[in-house]
Amino acid sequence: MARHDTRMKKTIESANRALVLKAFDTLYNKRNYKAAERYWSPNYIQHSAHIGPGRDGLFDQIKDAPPSLRYEPGVVLADKDFVIVHGRFSGNGRPRPWIAADIVRVAGGVLVEHWDVLQDEATKTESKSGRPMFGKKFPS
Repeated sequence: MARHDTRMKKTIESANRALVLKAFDTLYNKRNYKAAERYWSPNYIQHSAHIGPGRDGLFDQIKDAPPSLRYEPGVVLADKDFVIVHGRFSGNGRPRPWIAADIVRVAGGVLVEHWDVLQDEATKTESKSGRPMFGKKFPS
């Protein structure tokens, strides 16, 4: 029984991980709002301080973002209904890309809740560790 439960858990977590990555790519990179509606619940709960409430708040923010906006996922962790993506938002109209830890709760095959932690990406000179915040090298 325990072996079956472990496989089931991995299947759910793998599905949630794939769902979140597909949703982020559809919205942030492809800007396909109609298709993105399939991934975000109409009752989506937004906890981010810089995004308006609900699915509309998120979609409106992306509609207002520069066409150069790109999202690049890095490390992705999934545990039951939660997925955390460490990613980079570049071309966002800010002086520097944002490095983000996006925490998403998935239920019923859609994203239902979101939290984030954002930080401007540090340069090599600014990095006390001497290591990049995202990926294996500093952006040029």
